[in-house]
Amino acid sequence: MRFDSTVAALEQGIERGRHLGAQLYVSRGLATLADLAVGDDAPGRPLTPHTLLVWMSSSKPVTAVAIGQLWEQGKLDLDDLVARHLPEFAQGGKDGVTVRHLLTHTAGIRMLDVGWPSRSWEEVLAKICRQRLEPRWEVGEKAGYHLASSWFVLGEVVQRLSATPFSRYVRERIFEPCGMRSSWIGMREAEFLTLEDRLGTMYDCQSSPAAPHPWTSREMLVSANPARNGAGPARELGRFYEMLLARGSREGRRILQPATVEALTARHRVGLYDHTFRHVLDWGLGFIPDSKQYGEVTVPYNYGRHCSRETFGHSGFQSSAAFCDRRHRLVVSLIFNGTPGAAAHHRRMQQSLEAVYHDLELSG
Repeated sequence: MRFDSTVAALEQGIERGRHLGAQLYVSRGLATLADLAVGDDAPGRPLTPHTLLVWMSSSKPVTAVAIGQLWEQGKLDLDDLVARHLPEFAQGGKDGVTVRHLLTHTAGIRMLDVGWPSRSWEEVLAKICRQRLEPRWEVGEKAGYHLASSWFVLGEVVQRLSATPFSRYVRERIFEPCGMRSSWIGMREAEFLTLEDRLGTMYDCQSSPAAPHPWTSREMLVSANPARNGAGPARELGRFYEMLLARGSREGRRILQPATVEALTARHRVGLYDHTFRHVLDWGLGFIPDSKQYGEVTVPYNYGRHCSRETFGHSGFQSSAAFCDRRHRLVVSLIFNGTPGAAAHHRRMQQSLEAVYHDLELSG
């Protein structure tokens, strides 16, 4: 399968200085159609499909799946008060916040700076637990994207209910069963040293020349962040969505029950204005469903004009998007290694994803 229009869009971004390179993975009906890289990881060093890139917020659905596993095992309920599992979280008026509120970004604790990675997991969690509920926030009724705070809380719920460190839990119970053997959220020191040559650089392309972000530094990859420091090739992030397309199984191993997949990816937050994105967006339980009905061009973190309403996924800060379009049995994972600014990224992502549908003759 040729992806001429898509590759042309990716190369046009290189020419315009929006990124040095990009990885693309596409499958349909669980059959791989594209697993490629264009451009460079660094000047004179080609980016390859094997390079490990940081996923940023495209990592969040992994944490949601971990919560889903605990839910189907009966270890929690989605409408449990968070304080039932983390009593210290009830401080500051947060005693009415549930697990569902965290997953739908309606909890009202949008801390911009949680202190990671300079602070330890325990210090970050303690800071979040001390945080007061935002003024005039009606929990469950007001929405606003939580960059990191709620995700550390969810990660701690996973740790306490599974008696397993979060990074090890997602590695052993999600990534390895999905065949994602080069993916991590929080590497061990020895793994980082072994993989250092495969780690791709992410660039701030608003500066001239493009300046490396510290996102693949030891400090940022060895300590787990359930909201943003997943790392691996685009193909492996695609395998995660192939598992969801296959209703929770991958390579003969069951990761989730079909009913849990349906619950996580359904619309639980509908028509609410998001006070972080400043746009109306629907939301699942840790997943973003197609929301272009609220503005085909303007809606943030969208999957292009041609995706079906049965599409769900997540995107990462000015760099990545991964999703499943159930109607077309399509999985796409796209990671750019440069951040060119919000508006420029929004345009290039839309153009690139629309090109994927064009190349597949699904844009009609």
